[in-house]
Formats: sequence, C-alpha cells, structure tokens
Amino acid sequence: MDVPNQFRRLPADLPVPVDDGAADHLPGLELPPVVLPSTHGGLVDLTALAVEAPTLVLYVYPRTGRPDEVLPEGWDETPGARGCTVQNISFRDHRAQLNVLGAEVVGLSAQSTEDQAEFAAREHMPYPLLSDPQLRLAAALRLPTFEIGGMTLYKRLTLIVRGGVIERVFYPIFPPDRDAANVVAWLGAVS
Repeated sequence: MDVPNQFRRLPADLPVPVDDGAADHLPGLELPPVVLPSTHGGLVDLTALAVEAPTLVLYVYPRTGRPDEVLPEGWDETPGARGCTVQNISFRDHRAQLNVLGAEVVGLSAQSTEDQAEFAAREHMPYPLLSDPQLRLAAALRLPTFEIGGMTLYKRLTLIVRGGVIERVFYPIFPPDRDAANVVAWLGAVS
C-alpha cells in the first residue's frame, strides 16, 4: 500500500511540546521486567534485552498512522502527537550508526501488535517494534502519557539504557525526525 505523504511530512506549524518534568525521575532507574509482544514474533523481556545489549536505545512514541484510517481529531494540534512515522524512519535510517556505537534499537508504542506489524512491513523496520496497549511500561516507570480520541497514548521519549539502568532520557522530543540524530550525537560524545 502506498503511504500518503501526510505521514512522512511534518507540518510547518507543528506545536512544540514543553518539558513538563514528567521524565525527570527516570535516569538511574532499572528497566523493569515487562514482557511485550514484538513485530519479530514472540515476546520480548525488556530487562533481558537491556542486559544483553551493551547499550539499548528504546524510543517510545504515541502511534503511527495507518493509510486506511483517519488520524484522531486534534492530532496535529496536540504537542508531541504528530511525527511517529518520521521518528521511526529516522531511527531505521540511523541504525547502522547506532550499531557502530554499540547500541541496539527497539521502538515501543501503545498500538496493537497488528498495527505495529503493518507499519513495520510497510516501512521495512529492521528491528523489533513492541506493543504495549495496556501501558505496562508506563505503569512500571511512571512514563508520561496523554489522552486523545478515547485513547491513552505514550508521550514521545527515548531512553538510553546500559547494564539494565536508564542512563539518559531525551524528553520532550522535537522535532521528532531529529531524535535518532540527537541520540547518535550524544552516544558519540560519551563513547
């Protein structure tokens, strides 16, 4: 299915999210033993994944659009909602650089595994996207969320995890298409 350009472009007047302090408590916390379904099949234990990878980049996003669905009302006007497709594409395109820096990449949203699999196939995502519709990671870490269209979704953030411990948090993220480049720059500076 051909993807409308609306998913790959950010509006010029996209509202900028403000730092509400909702992620300030995260550095130094251990990634909890939350087990989630993956687009690569089966289940992924976040704790095991974080311990196995020298560095884990876990980027969290609200939800990607589907070509066969209308975006929720107010999506473009909600700070931090728009841009999930470009954020994912950015991490996909920076994956080789991240791997050179010793980092494994995983994406996560509150979308169903079916929605995540459709997106992963459409955009050729080479690493797992995890589905957390019950917001289990949000409950375990007190991650920030927002309400729209009758859904509770994650606010966009990126966690850098080493040895199972959250070392760095990028939040809020704006613009979303620069998230992966910012992570590459930070990892390059501290490596």
